[in-house]
Amino acid sequence: MTPVDPPSVPLTQLDDEEVTYARVTRRILPFLCLCFVIAFLDRINISFAKLQMVSELGWSEQIYGLGAGMFFVAYFICEIPSNLIMLRVGARRWIARIMVTWALLTAAMSVVHSPTSFYVIRFLIGAAEAGFFPGVILYLTYWYPAKRRSHIIALFMTAIPIAGVLGGLVSGWILSSLDRYHGLSGWQWLFIVESIPSLLVGIAALLYLDDGIESAKWLTPTQKALLRSQLAQDNAGKSKHSIGAALTSGRVWLLALVYFGSSMGQYGFGFWLPTIIRQTGVASPVQISLLSAIPYAFGVVAMLWVGRSADRRREHRFHFAVPAALGALGLVGCGLYAGNTVLALTALTIACMGLSCLAPVFWAIPTAMLDGAAAAAGIALINCLGNLAGFVSPSMMGWMKDHTGSTNPGMAVIAAWLLLAAAIVIVVCRRVKAMDSGTSEGNRPGVLTST
Repeated sequence: MTPVDPPSVPLTQLDDEEVTYARVTRRILPFLCLCFVIAFLDRINISFAKLQMVSELGWSEQIYGLGAGMFFVAYFICEIPSNLIMLRVGARRWIARIMVTWALLTAAMSVVHSPTSFYVIRFLIGAAEAGFFPGVILYLTYWYPAKRRSHIIALFMTAIPIAGVLGGLVSGWILSSLDRYHGLSGWQWLFIVESIPSLLVGIAALLYLDDGIESAKWLTPTQKALLRSQLAQDNAGKSKHSIGAALTSGRVWLLALVYFGSSMGQYGFGFWLPTIIRQTGVASPVQISLLSAIPYAFGVVAMLWVGRSADRRREHRFHFAVPAALGALGLVGCGLYAGNTVLALTALTIACMGLSCLAPVFWAIPTAMLDGAAAAAGIALINCLGNLAGFVSPSMMGWMKDHTGSTNPGMAVIAAWLLLAAAIVIVVCRRVKAMDSGTSEGNRPGVLTST
């Protein structure tokens, strides 16, 4: 993939801050979004494969939930080392390595035949992908100061609802159209076909990405100086932390608990959305996949609006807490109206809108607190502990569904976690001083700092 520079414009215009950041955004964000769309698609395709896979292999809901969650056990183990390795080898090579490895392992999911093989391959996929998301969040701090990050992270994370929309449409088509093609089931083709984009984009990352400002040949020297100066001013308001201090910081662990609560909602929703829709009486995989796209489409709009609003108002506490409460309300509502497809889908859409807003607003907080190696370790710690919810949530849901015959109790537990996360942010997180671009002390109203 050969980079194409934007059209030439007058030097005085290129030197403008807004034009410079617009150029950075046009250059790196679409590619990173593409990577994340593919990553999340490969992460949640198991939820669509489940529509055929579980019954064909004779597995229980608990086996599916445990296997879906094994991904996050490996993620937990490997994430901090992965981020620290990225610091040493550079983002370009490490992101490429991550994507190529998980592509090959996703294709290997097509040959699982027993719970043990299912658990092992899901574990290896988690180990392969560990570091991708926190690595990209760290990578964005190489380019953008804290005052711009909520919106940029929101743009990046539109990949999640976009992957939800595409995942539903593509997965439904594969399951119905390729079932029994060349003797393979639809769910086997699902893993094979959806591994190909990861492989191609992983190779492209080696040719396209830059490790940071200094290696970006598409920036002028003046633009590089402007970006360096913005980051230096940003970092001047931060406390300097060692890796050890970041890993033992009480505020970092509290933020990990907040992220765990929001991730309980995200993964509970993502891994069980097709199942919940089927419980309302929709039987066709194609119809289920089409209906699954609706909540994610609304989620994109909500995510962008809330991310921009949080940056513009310099207020992140209630921009997190209100969507978290909305997500909890939607998850409870989908259980109350489980017998009505329209009402249940409305509740799921409300839940998705709330859940989609959480991560972009959340990640503006720790990235404003930490820098350097402490940022690499702290971001990875928060993400890996938070993503344990990816193991707990589907496992808990599977166990509860096997024992109660319903997803409602599990959704109620997830809703409680979302409300807890909202409460922690309201009570504990008050200001993040580096998020106030106007002063180093961050005393302006509405700016968050963990206390």
